[in-house]
Amino acid sequence: MDFSCHTWAFNDLTLSEALGTIARMGFRYVDIGSGQNLNAVKAAANPQRAAAEIAEDLLVYNLKVSDLYLMLPRISASEDDKRQKDLDLFKALLPFAAALSTPGITVSPGVAQPAEDEEAWDRAVVALREMVKAAHAAKLRLSIEPHLDSLATTPEQALKLLKDVPGLEITLDWAHMVCQDIFHDEIVKLLPHARHVQVRQAARQQLQTPFERGRIDLARVVADLQSAHYEGIVCIELMNIPGWHGMMKVDVSRESLKLRSALKAARDSQPTEAH
Repeated sequence: MDFSCHTWAFNDLTLSEALGTIARMGFRYVDIGSGQNLNAVKAAANPQRAAAEIAEDLLVYNLKVSDLYLMLPRISASEDDKRQKDLDLFKALLPFAAALSTPGITVSPGVAQPAEDEEAWDRAVVALREMVKAAHAAKLRLSIEPHLDSLATTPEQALKLLKDVPGLEITLDWAHMVCQDIFHDEIVKLLPHARHVQVRQAARQQLQTPFERGRIDLARVVADLQSAHYEGIVCIELMNIPGWHGMMKVDVSRESLKLRSALKAARDSQPTEAH
């Protein structure tokens, strides 16, 4: 089990600066997300060139991509043009993702629509089926991140979506579960379907907390990942958007190192047969 750091922790930097910072912290893997330091539309316009520029930095900094998160929240929108725009952007970015040698892509299940919009789920299912087909054709795995404000906020909803969309997998962000006061035994039901895992400290109604104030038992998380024979990377995903669902502002570099140390200690303390 190895660990990555997410570029979203450094959304006030350019992507090149974020990669350099992550490398200097001693990480060898990085999660890259679209947003302030990666313009997805620009990357889709010339995917090979965009990937080549990033690949040069990855080589210089001795980093490998562990996940590519594409923010495409409108796949459940009622407006046909908005849904199609996100679908077209996703497909246009597949050569970019493949060129970066990412193991897979994470997307949103679609943002939650008004309660009276009963067709939002069906629209998301149709879109995700199309995305899974396109991703698999490009030899890439696709997973959704069950997250707050989405159509799949809970393990139960996420598993239902996986049943409706064959081939879809899970990117499990533990903090989004803990923030909703979902118990550990419910969260681990997602592990057999987890392609990728993200961790930061959190508590009830607080999507991010300082390390010492968090409720996530990292040793228990690592033990259950190993029991589930999870073979992916665990991403340390700090975020710089204080206030969102009680997210607290933290020193992302310091917190990332604390989390990595705790995760490594938990990993290394497991019995040999668990590795």
